[in-house]
Amino acid sequence: IGTTGRGIGPAYADKINRVGIRVQDLFDENILRQKVEGALDQKNHLLVKIFNRRSITADEIVDDLLAYAERVRPMVADTSLLLNDALEAGDVVVFEGGQATMLDVDHGTYPFVTSSSATAGGASTGSGVGPNRLDRIVGIVKAYTTRVGSGPFPTELFDESGDWLRSRGFEFGTTTGRPRRVGWYDAPITRYATRINGITDLVLTKLDILGGLEQIPVCVAYDVDGERFDDLPVNQTDFHHAKPVLEYYPGWSEDISTARTFEDLPQNAQDYVLALEKMSGTRISVIGVGPARDQVIVRHDLID
Repeated sequence: IGTTGRGIGPAYADKINRVGIRVQDLFDENILRQKVEGALDQKNHLLVKIFNRRSITADEIVDDLLAYAERVRPMVADTSLLLNDALEAGDVVVFEGGQATMLDVDHGTYPFVTSSSATAGGASTGSGVGPNRLDRIVGIVKAYTTRVGSGPFPTELFDESGDWLRSRGFEFGTTTGRPRRVGWYDAPITRYATRINGITDLVLTKLDILGGLEQIPVCVAYDVDGERFDDLPVNQTDFHHAKPVLEYYPGWSEDISTARTFEDLPQNAQDYVLALEKMSGTRISVIGVGPARDQVIVRHDLID
């Protein structure tokens, strides 16, 4: 399904199976040992009977974990209290999600998903900050679409256009280096993400990558066996067989990497952004026109 092979899935499985070891367990050797022994009751059966490996003793695991206890202790705190105190003091607190809506374990293209809540609601469950404290939800979306790993991808390109987008946008996995799957902008997915997350602002990145195209296709709906879907089909089988309904927008040839205001963009680039904004269900507040930190156009401030 596209896993990085770093053990994230098994760690989440242990959490849900209630056999996971938490950081606070490092500070109570008796509890740590009980939990390790309980986990090994399951793990050793898998190691020995399924994978034909030797069993692991509780002593070696406990000794290894305890070696980190004092090193970690100064970094452990009641982070929910810490964050809420900061909010009460009027500080700005930013949560960042490391995955995307379509990889969310509940709302993504299950089972081709990550193991966690990657949507905005996960910020509350993961941090202990109530959802009523989240006053701005910023979604990041490229001017085209990419995905790493398996799963439905209606606008995916398998031709020279896909190779061009991947090469020009340097679309390779940050962790694994794997080539990303690429396709045209998918407005129904963006609308879905806006609804699921309660997105207030979109940051549209990599607009510069599309420079030089005579026409830019945009997916505005799906065709499933002759039936039009303006939003994501509720049945994943339908989504898997969905074909994009495309509309085409005039491209531009100008270099937009030095643009710092919306008016600096060529008219066709402005029209493309405004069309995406209208389709996406929320405003596009920031536009990326290059990889550097200052290569952005700010239409609306993200922090009041």
